Amino acid sequence: MKNLAHRIILVWGWRRLLLAFLAGAVGALAMPPFGALPALAVSFTIAVWILDGSAADVGRLSRATLGHAALAGWFFGFGYFVAGLWWLGSAFLVEADQFAWLMPLGVVGLPAVLALYTALAFAIARVLWTPGPMRIVALAVALTATEWLRAVLFTGFPWNEFGMALGSHLVLAQFASVAGLHGLTFLTVLICASPAMFGSAMRPAERWTAPLLAAAALALLAAFGLVRLQTGRPGMQEGVRLRIVQPNIPQDDKFRPENRDAIMARYLSMSDRATSPENSGVAGVTHLFWPESSFPFVLARDPTALAQIAQLLPKGAVLITGAVRSAEPLPGERGRRYFNAVQVVGDDGSILDSSDKAHLVPFGEYLPFNDALTALGLRQFVVAPGGFEAGARRKMLKAPGLPPAAPLICYEAIFPGQARPEQGEPGLMINLTNDAWFGLTPGPHQHFAQARLRSIEEGLPMVRAANDGISAVIDPYGRVLGSLPLGVDGVLDSRLPKPIEATLFSRAGDGPTALMLGLAFLLIGLTIRQNAV
Repeated sequence: MKNLAHRIILVWGWRRLLLAFLAGAVGALAMPPFGALPALAVSFTIAVWILDGSAADVGRLSRATLGHAALAGWFFGFGYFVAGLWWLGSAFLVEADQFAWLMPLGVVGLPAVLALYTALAFAIARVLWTPGPMRIVALAVALTATEWLRAVLFTGFPWNEFGMALGSHLVLAQFASVAGLHGLTFLTVLICASPAMFGSAMRPAERWTAPLLAAAALALLAAFGLVRLQTGRPGMQEGVRLRIVQPNIPQDDKFRPENRDAIMARYLSMSDRATSPENSGVAGVTHLFWPESSFPFVLARDPTALAQIAQLLPKGAVLITGAVRSAEPLPGERGRRYFNAVQVVGDDGSILDSSDKAHLVPFGEYLPFNDALTALGLRQFVVAPGGFEAGARRKMLKAPGLPPAAPLICYEAIFPGQARPEQGEPGLMINLTNDAWFGLTPGPHQHFAQARLRSIEEGLPMVRAANDGISAVIDPYGRVLGSLPLGVDGVLDSRLPKPIEATLFSRAGDGPTALMLGLAFLLIGLTIRQNAV
């Protein structure tokens, strides 16, 4: 392996950048639905050797060496995000006559922007670079810091953060209850980059130290996860019978007003579908769930639809559904305002509670710099006039018969540490989503895995209703109690697990990760100082 490492270190010019791109692309195989963790080991091992080439003279730091490291980092990230997010192009084909020409912005433009974070990480790692195993720690610190930035800057977009390589495996993901997704990212880089030591010009015993420590860390993660899953047995909420409807309505049909009656009929008939010989339909269901973007109309302003829902629901039952909510314009504004909401409908057809989506999707639900971009002929994907407005805050959702719920509409479920509303203590999370934009691609699988990780982080069960999948009921340890696969219509009946005691992550947030990064940074500093003596 030393010969291979030496050849990669000496590669220069366009071949080096191509190698960085390919290494990043291979790493995307560690994300769902593939979950190939060794692919990220190949990716990060090559990344270390590429950085070794940028840091051939460790004692000399210049703009040129930082630039070489950053450029390689950009190509690495570009490969990773193109290979992991190519499926975004499907959304541009739903209304191809309007959006197909913009596809390069999603398939190439977004990865190009996201790659700036890995470029920054490689530059930071180059500043901290030092011979020996501590360079593995330097890369882990740098990538964890920039992945955290990616989760919060410019509204945030932590999709396929590197920690999901561990987070998509149920047993290994249990450590998220301690340190969250960012903590998993730090451990992922440490573990997956450790094979780079086999290419070092060191004594055999020294070359084996870091990989053996990484293997021990992986074994400890597995042991922790197995014990936690074996001993964690949450009970079930008494008197709660859930039904999730997954209608699998094609995206290009969902927002057409002329499909109103057909869409309502589909929801109503599926909700009353018998699921077994002893189950005659919706009777006995206490809580019915429909996904995000259920109707091509404003539910609260359609008495006919509300009457149909009231006729469907058994006495005491409620419907929890995605819906557009409209509100009067603010002073000085023209036209009504529209919100992407989750609403609770009672058995008399009244809307009992509502919560608006606070974290909107740029370009999907609203158009940044709306006036300027509208003048260029652009608009957001959704059909609400002017796009959706963000809710003032995420509020607890209250539904009779359920504990207070934390609503997560669509991609709100991908943000670590933001699942709980500001007020109160939730007893479950409700994730209503519409992934039909992306068809039968890796996107919905990645979305589901990230949503499931929120249950592990927070110690809360999750009810997930998706238009075309993956719908599921998940316990507070991330175990899937029942699910409907992607791309089918169906009905899922389930009981509701109870929450468990608050996890360390739910109490301390990113504190444990910050502690790990602080200790690692201290060790790097001591090593650099020792080498300078």
